[in-house]
Amino acid sequence: QGELVESGGGSVQAGGSLRLSCSASPYSYACMGWFRQGAGEEREAVAVLNTRAGMTYYADSLKGRFTISQDNEKRLLYLQMNSLKPEDTAMYYCVAKNTFACDFSTTFALWGQGTQVTVSS
Repeated sequence: QGELVESGGGSVQAGGSLRLSCSASPYSYACMGWFRQGAGEEREAVAVLNTRAGMTYYADSLKGRFTISQDNEKRLLYLQMNSLKPEDTAMYYCVAKNTFACDFSTTFALWGQGTQVTVSS
């Protein structure tokens, strides 16, 4: 059974930046991503990375502000978040799946515990 552990969340003012990290064990996964869920809201996909092909996918509303990347050697996944807005406030979850059929529609079975991001105006 694999494990994902997120870190890097916190509180920031609007316009600020945060970088989330996700440590994967016992190995890196072919398909990884980030989801988020705000209070009283539905869970939504933020970004997905096909770690073997290097293809990235983003929610349309987040393109240009968020960047997903990886350090395969360290089994780390990142989410760089810039120009943060109060509506970005949510619990952010790292997700993973060993599949080469990896895109924004992938259903993920492995989830981390989440890291809270709070953006104040």
